Amino acid sequence: MTKLLNRFNKEYLMGLSGLVVLIAISLWAVQQDWTDILSSSGSESIAVTDSDFIEAGPFKIAVAIEPETPQVGKNHIVIQVRDQENKPVAGAKVRAVGEMPAMGSMPAMYAQADILETSPGVYQGDFELSMAGAWPLAVDVATDEAHHVDLAFDMATSRKGIALTTATPTGDVAYHTCSMHPSVKSAVPGTCPICGMDLVPVTHEELNSGSVMVDEGRRQTIGVKTGEVIRAPFAVPIRLQGEVTVDETRLTDISLRFDGWIGKLNADFEGKSLNKGDILFTVYSPELLSLQEEYLETVKRSRHNAAESQREALIAASRKRLTLWGLDTTQITWLEKQGKAQDYVPIFAPRDGVVVEKHIVSGSAFKRGQPLLRLADLSSLWIETFAYERDLPLIESGLKANVRLSNQPWREFPAEVMQVDPFLQDNSRTARVRLAVNNDDGRLQPGLFAQVTLQADFGEMLLIPEDAVLISGEKRIVFLDVGEGRLKPVSIRTGYSDGDHIVVRRGLQEGDKIVTSGNFLIAAESKLKAGIDQW
Repeated sequence: MTKLLNRFNKEYLMGLSGLVVLIAISLWAVQQDWTDILSSSGSESIAVTDSDFIEAGPFKIAVAIEPETPQVGKNHIVIQVRDQENKPVAGAKVRAVGEMPAMGSMPAMYAQADILETSPGVYQGDFELSMAGAWPLAVDVATDEAHHVDLAFDMATSRKGIALTTATPTGDVAYHTCSMHPSVKSAVPGTCPICGMDLVPVTHEELNSGSVMVDEGRRQTIGVKTGEVIRAPFAVPIRLQGEVTVDETRLTDISLRFDGWIGKLNADFEGKSLNKGDILFTVYSPELLSLQEEYLETVKRSRHNAAESQREALIAASRKRLTLWGLDTTQITWLEKQGKAQDYVPIFAPRDGVVVEKHIVSGSAFKRGQPLLRLADLSSLWIETFAYERDLPLIESGLKANVRLSNQPWREFPAEVMQVDPFLQDNSRTARVRLAVNNDDGRLQPGLFAQVTLQADFGEMLLIPEDAVLISGEKRIVFLDVGEGRLKPVSIRTGYSDGDHIVVRRGLQEGDKIVTSGNFLIAAESKLKAGIDQW
């Protein structure tokens, strides 16, 4: 009885243990990703050896499909990725797409695989081919922006296996592209399918830094020249258009303080030159005649009947009366020499000048205060120009200028800024600039058009040739020669330009070597090789 009981307990325990194991296996199976299990079983059926790995950029990649001859319908693909030390590369972004090119009215068709990483460095998925024919296969693998490779395979439903056509080369070369068509990118050297030009290599360093490699022979071919950033005296030319005018401070109006008539007119036409002291005209005025007689009588009587102090006081009072009526010392002295009152009194020129306005003729009657003549001293003239508001900070009184006239383009006249209007003209947003120019030789005439060139001196500045600067929107780019054949685009801040050189405010230092000629071709190559921040 005891033996029978022991046997029953033993069988019970064995059965219970088997039940626990069965339940545990069932629970494990429920929790597994059956898709991964099936895929894993599929990969085991695709044999991959070391000789199947292709070197592409920083990776070693093996690609295999099942069935070995692609079929219409479902196909399986396995992609294994390793680094150069044959270690699995996990966490990569892998894509595989088959494409049947467009034929006639039929559009292109695509068969993209749903790729999953089933184990470290192993990526699998399925794709479906909708019809028989050639389906070129593209595979790209990337771990980050700087580590990205592309592979292309020849694949068809009627042919066993897949054949590599292109792959991103190993080493520093990222891809090859066309200088004229940057959209063309090839993993291997060749010619551009659009224009037939040879493809140029793009290195990883060029992608990261934006620099380009240009050897000495190629520099000579495309005309690349370099120069140094210099520090030198700098002045900005400001070119303005203007007109010669009279100096308003040298105008003299002739008018009288009494009524009368013009006698003989010496200043008888506009443009006549007169010297100081020349007779302009003579005038008759009853009031003036009475004042002459009174003055001469006062002088005569004071000489015989008055003491010396009284005589001088009487003569001074009478002389002042003539002065208040507009006669000057020259006219009074002339009257004293005559010894008697004159019907017609001469009016003398108060300064050298030219008659620019005349409102009288011989015999004209005039009223007190009426403008009779205007004289202008043309030994010094003005040039009036108008400067735009952007140039006004550079213009100040005393600034030297050179002037060329429309009728004497072969000559230059020195001038000097005498005044800048403190306000702008509303309609043109300009300010008037007046320059003084000497005209002792009389070669300048008011009314001539003038070309004025001012020189705004900045002292010593950091300068580069203006042709060295490329404009990209609001940015200014130059190519810095960093040595070993490499040219690197640098964004700089520029200032004023004199037409030949431009001021560098920021981005370069004195002595830096930059490209001064051929930079447009270098820029085109730099743009196509990298999407750098400078552009």
